[in-house]
Amino acid sequence: MHEIAFYIGSYPIRSYGVMAAIGFLAGVTLVNLVRAHANMNSDQASGVVFWAMVGGIIGARLNYVIQFHEQYAGNFWGIFRIDQGGLVFYGGFFLAIVFIYLYCRKQKLDVIAVFDTFAPALAVAHACGRIGCFLNGCCWGKATEAFCAVHYPVGSMAWRETGGKGVYPVQLFEAGILLLLAPVYFYLAKKKPRGVAAGVYCIGYGVLRFLLEFFRGDNARHIFTLAQWTGLGLVPVGVAAVWYFLKHDRAKEN
Repeated sequence: MHEIAFYIGSYPIRSYGVMAAIGFLAGVTLVNLVRAHANMNSDQASGVVFWAMVGGIIGARLNYVIQFHEQYAGNFWGIFRIDQGGLVFYGGFFLAIVFIYLYCRKQKLDVIAVFDTFAPALAVAHACGRIGCFLNGCCWGKATEAFCAVHYPVGSMAWRETGGKGVYPVQLFEAGILLLLAPVYFYLAKKKPRGVAAGVYCIGYGVLRFLLEFFRGDNARHIFTLAQWTGLGLVPVGVAAVWYFLKHDRAKEN
């Protein structure tokens, strides 16, 4: 679509990288706005976002490279070109959780409350990443003749895979819904007991990803995709978390 955002001299700055940077800055801002929920100071808030980003990038790239390893036969250095796209969200999500946990242990922070502060930040940062996917031309949707169809350039991977047909802009669907959910998570992190925002995030994203995968055109499906199975797994985890932490909060009041 628009892979190159601009040039610095002769060096191209890719749209995906620009959107990832915007997502990181938005994440830092949002975590700082709700950091009191987890009793974090500004340095701790910035530190936990930094390590979450490091874990997220490593995990997302590892997941992609393992899943599509044939693309890198004879192209070892291409493994490190994350500016060209090629990240799988769930790989980043789970490794970021590990990095956040380790950072919280070192800083003696309440890891559950910190996860709460990440719910709105992750939603906005992820939305930025999906806009980057759209601009980069990856993670495209199924072929469709619907009014919302978009057409990828001749010769692009989506164009080749669909025979030049229009496709659902599924990346923009996901980005838009994530941006609508972000204020909900923000409210929960500010006003509700610890654990609730994180649990609702798991429910919301699990359901969202499960449904959106039906509109994706870049994944093989055997009944459900791996992303759908993972999304289904997140829902009961989120429900259990919300139930447990609300019950625990009521018990403290009594």
